[in-house]
Amino acid sequence: MRERIAASTCFATLCLIAGAAFGQAASADPASPEVADPGQAQRVEVRGNYLNAVGTSDAASEGTVTAALIESRPTLRPAEVLEFVPGVIVTQHSGDGKANQYFLRGFNLDHGTDFATFVDGMPVNMPTHAHGHGYSDLNWLIPELVSRIAYRKGPYFADEGDFSSAGAAHIALFDTLPRGIASASLGGNGYDRVLLARSLGVGAGGLLGAVEVAHNDGPWDDPEKFHRFNSVVRYSVDDGATHHALTGMAYAASWHSTDQIPLRAVQAGRVGRFGALDPTDGGKTSRASLSYDVGNALEDGELRFNAYAIESRLALFSDFTYFLDDPAHGDQFEQAEHRRVLGLAASRRWDSTASGLDMTTTLGVQARQDRLDPVGLYGAVGGVRATTVQESRVRQTSVAVHAENAARWTPWLRSVAGVRVDRDAFDVSSSLAANSGRRTASIASPKLSLILGPWGRTEFFVNAGTGFHSNDARGTTEAVTPKDGLPADPVKPLVRSRGAELGLRTQAVPDLQSAVALWALRLDSELVFSGDAGATEPSRASLRKGVEWNNHYVAARHLLLDADLSFSQARYTGHDASGSSIPGSIEAVASFGATLKDWGSWFGQFQFRYFGPRPLVEDDSVTSKATSLAYLRAGYKLAEGTRLTFDVFNLFDRKASDIDYAYASRLQGEPADGVNDIHFHPVEPRSFRVTLTTAF
Repeated sequence: MRERIAASTCFATLCLIAGAAFGQAASADPASPEVADPGQAQRVEVRGNYLNAVGTSDAASEGTVTAALIESRPTLRPAEVLEFVPGVIVTQHSGDGKANQYFLRGFNLDHGTDFATFVDGMPVNMPTHAHGHGYSDLNWLIPELVSRIAYRKGPYFADEGDFSSAGAAHIALFDTLPRGIASASLGGNGYDRVLLARSLGVGAGGLLGAVEVAHNDGPWDDPEKFHRFNSVVRYSVDDGATHHALTGMAYAASWHSTDQIPLRAVQAGRVGRFGALDPTDGGKTSRASLSYDVGNALEDGELRFNAYAIESRLALFSDFTYFLDDPAHGDQFEQAEHRRVLGLAASRRWDSTASGLDMTTTLGVQARQDRLDPVGLYGAVGGVRATTVQESRVRQTSVAVHAENAARWTPWLRSVAGVRVDRDAFDVSSSLAANSGRRTASIASPKLSLILGPWGRTEFFVNAGTGFHSNDARGTTEAVTPKDGLPADPVKPLVRSRGAELGLRTQAVPDLQSAVALWALRLDSELVFSGDAGATEPSRASLRKGVEWNNHYVAARHLLLDADLSFSQARYTGHDASGSSIPGSIEAVASFGATLKDWGSWFGQFQFRYFGPRPLVEDDSVTSKATSLAYLRAGYKLAEGTRLTFDVFNLFDRKASDIDYAYASRLQGEPADGVNDIHFHPVEPRSFRVTLTTAF
């Protein structure tokens, strides 16, 4: 009870402070748009493809991608906009309405654990989720409304908290559009999409509205029947030095899913490559949100405030082991939740001079409460709930304070030192009485960065810091396993991470931005809550290390080239007879892009991505194959404001996997203890989409 009272008091106090401060706004000029703030939406006009020049960031692996590049590249799914973050791979192991699978820096991030994502200040990651802790569903994002993506990697930034040990991405939306958008797309496998978006002047500000309707059957033997409805309404106004934005969003989707299938079933002809072993798998989801963001430029800095409310629902039916647990009815299960989220963030920045040194000091507070009523795991048959394995009511409250000081000591040396303190409170009421309870935990995370240079248009970075990831609230109070009632030990609520990075960024070669980063990251434990099993599965401490090399080159007036390479090694630390490889950890990622802009009436883009083999078991005896995919876009401007684009996905029609797992499952007629096998979800075959877009 004390934690809930404290959180409520914090919410109220921050609202009062923010309101009073904004009422006393000074009439200073807005902050310069040249340096992106990854924590906040940017409202300046964007030119070019990157804001990654020397002097714009505090780490070699930090950067910003603008709308000019985002609109040029085709995306098969909305979440693929995160592949603009160098080294990130986005795949899918189920239906398109489900959160994607993410890979970065030696992590199989599952659906988002250890990679934090935000849209206009709203967190996308959902803790204590029915399907997977840190679940990041971006299917409600409309790519045409994205103005920029600011990304960071590693635990070096004081304003980044839970889920951000590997990295974070802050997606900002446009306040207004220069012209309306009417877009219609048709493609193979029953794909169609319509988007209408427009901005209007209303009162002292601008009103942006957008509606999207989409459908897709996919290449699957059992049509996906994916239906998506999406809408955005945003009102923004500039009042002197203060900028306000109020945004409402609504999204709903339903689908049938073809989940991963065992390799042996395909080889034996029991199911096709695009077939399903349980055609009743699928799901439905909805999301509604309201957010308010305000930024106030002051004479000595800036004050920012953001608040949001989110309500979401999910019902997901899956079957990954078929007849292993229940030979009579099958192993299908349902994961379902109803969630309400309230949160806010406030920060104050002071720009000053002390003893002749230019300094910037920032203080901030973040708070969030998730209410799940209920969140559960259920047995199911034929897409209908049959039994309750565990159903819980959860209250999870997170409060953090952070402070950061940036100082320029000499013309060639500056430092950024910060610290954040997080406190989480978990309150679980379970249908299994032994698993009910309350836990609290706190953790402090210091950060330090040194930036040297520039010399010869080259700067160097030294970054170090600690971070953390939380664990599912149900695991922190667990006393018995939900499925079989065996004794279980509760898990640690907050798990420490430690990271370091050496990097450089250079523009020594004309028209080329290049960055190199050597990094390492330790996790005290790879603890995760397995929504599929309904139990918390602790694992060992780990060490990941690697190197990244990112390049953006303006080869000619109309031609832009991008090349990103990433190599990493992920290992469990400490001896164990089972082996030290981390299943699913990605070791090599490469991407190459060529963008043709305004070549007469023509434009286009070619994108190639490669992600290498992954170990699937700890002793590295079973590995996945590499996956290489290419996308192609060709476009023609029919008239002023009207264009036609032709997109090809999986250009070379590669037969590869989006994801591979190794585990035991049982098909009918097989031994009772199942068969160990690779289970895979294939990449979609070559497909085409044609889009007509006109401005109005």
